[in-house]
Amino acid sequence: MKPRKALCLLLALVHLLSGAALMEVDLTTPVPTQAPAAAPELSAAPLLDAPPIALSCAAAILVEPESGQVLFEQNADVARPVASVTKVMTILLALEALAEGRVSLEDEFVVSEAAAGMGGSQVLLDVGEVQPFSVLLKSTIVGSANDASVAIAEALYGSETVFVERMNECARQLGMTNTNFVNCTGLPAEGQQTTARDVAVMTIAMLQHPQYFEFSGVWLDEVDHGDGRITQLTNTNKLIRLYEGCDGGKTGSTTEAGYCISATAKRGDMRLVAVVLGADTGSERFDIATEMLDYGFAHYRLYPVAERGTKVRGELPVTGGDSEGVPLALDGDLTLLIQKGDEQGVQLVPSLPESIEAPVAAGQEVGSVEVVVGGRVVARIPVIATQEVTAKGLKNAIGRVLKFWGL
Repeated sequence: MKPRKALCLLLALVHLLSGAALMEVDLTTPVPTQAPAAAPELSAAPLLDAPPIALSCAAAILVEPESGQVLFEQNADVARPVASVTKVMTILLALEALAEGRVSLEDEFVVSEAAAGMGGSQVLLDVGEVQPFSVLLKSTIVGSANDASVAIAEALYGSETVFVERMNECARQLGMTNTNFVNCTGLPAEGQQTTARDVAVMTIAMLQHPQYFEFSGVWLDEVDHGDGRITQLTNTNKLIRLYEGCDGGKTGSTTEAGYCISATAKRGDMRLVAVVLGADTGSERFDIATEMLDYGFAHYRLYPVAERGTKVRGELPVTGGDSEGVPLALDGDLTLLIQKGDEQGVQLVPSLPESIEAPVAAGQEVGSVEVVVGGRVVARIPVIATQEVTAKGLKNAIGRVLKFWGL
């Protein structure tokens, strides 16, 4: 192939990609039957060179869940107790059981003495009381009820002890390397600890279950105990009402853990997760989470880079084929998280051969486009042939064989 022709093909590809209106990639992940919903591996450091923020808490992290990019972190890998934020894992396992069909919201369960006897925050379940799984889950998500959390554990695995084993197994599957659970409530217990980064990981996994949002945005509700008693529920996550776009999260507080929260908010097409551990007061944890979320939404955006099936202008020359060239297309979707105003810093660098030898199959990968940000390759998008090209003379040879056999 002549160098001029190859150069024209590459320039056409760059022109197409830089000018096209592209769409966001869909990262929805189906829930597996034996493993937790996959959460992206969080990067070990903040993504881009944005101004730092100093927070008056023990640990914190701000993450964009679709990419797993960390926008800000502070002592994110220091293990510590997190109080009722532990219930994120309890809720995740409950949601997985629902997704797998092992339990339904309508299934009813009898409250045990162990569940009814839990201290701390509770919904005042009585021994022998019968409640549907929906009430137990709602009470855990909205009211952070310890008694409901233990009732969930017993409903799914027979005992809190076995349930906690599953919590730790799930943590390992999610790559939460600095986490150990001792109970399902977050009540003080020796050896129970996690990190801000690990909390973000399990929060992201929890958010992959749409059913979570049926409960997480509830501000006020009640539990009917069936004996004339009614317990009022108020969401412990005040950001549900106070922060635009906040639709979920989990709070927690003990003397040892301080005041903690894992909060999520979505504005436009971008969702963020902010984890705050060890704040001095309840209001301070909400203020810090607000500051982090404001920072993320103010500085970053999701930028659609590539859409699967986008045609590439020009054709890749084919040698020894019945056609002199083959049309190309992108074989991948990609959305990047970038700092606002840095769209021009995203470079698309094609990597294609000068030609390809026949035969060429439709869908065959023939090259790629490298996505470069700040001089670093952050992704590669495959480029495929969209049509079949047979070897020269092969069609005629096949036709003669078929004719000989009367086919």
